[in-house]
Amino acid sequence: MTVYLVGAGPGDPGLLTVRGAQLIASAAVVVYDRLTSAEILALARPDAEMIDVGKRAGYVTMPQSDINQILVDRGLTGVSVVRLKGGDPYVFGRGGEEAAALLEAGVAFENIPGITSAIAAPAAAGIPVTLRNEALSFTVVTGHEDPGSAQVNWEALAQTGGTIVILMGVGRIAKIAARLLAGGLAPHTPVAAIRWGTTPQQEVLRTTLAEVGTAGLESPSTIVVGNVAALDLLHRQPGQ
Repeated sequence: MTVYLVGAGPGDPGLLTVRGAQLIASAAVVVYDRLTSAEILALARPDAEMIDVGKRAGYVTMPQSDINQILVDRGLTGVSVVRLKGGDPYVFGRGGEEAAALLEAGVAFENIPGITSAIAAPAAAGIPVTLRNEALSFTVVTGHEDPGSAQVNWEALAQTGGTIVILMGVGRIAKIAARLLAGGLAPHTPVAAIRWGTTPQQEVLRTTLAEVGTAGLESPSTIVVGNVAALDLLHRQPGQ
């Protein structure tokens, strides 16, 4: 059998892929993260082994190395294993590390892409991350940098001219904003923070780059920086 790295999507159970739902329903083992919704977990069969490896801001309930080992150990037993990850496994989900561990151990695996909150949360708030003649590109970047790895060049990102989407950035948003301002973005640059995007609990906070550091953002939020962050296409059209 195979270990399936399944993207659970941005939060709304309806945005889980059909392939993902089928695999969850047939898996003998489901290894899941904190942000996986109860509705998606309920798709698992009654006798499935459910393993919570969720991580929370400020502390880790289980080291990544231990999660990798669980996937390898369960995968070597020959049963079907689903590793459920919020959004897409390969977009800041550490799915690449898990895939590498499985590959090294000789365990067959397959990646099942999911809809990332980097585009789904803004869309749910009426914000297109690209817009003709307004935002010709978008960059998805982590706000939760590993001190032991390469660091994000925020000043350079400020020069791209496109939309910047920041994931896991609430705790460092004041410092990030300061560096984007230092890179040349204007203080009045629109910023939107979408908390619990695509779910019934969704909240949207709109502010500016100069004020976002004191705006009271809360996790989990997808943060959008750029002119499109001022839009709300759920309620009005451009130019209105």
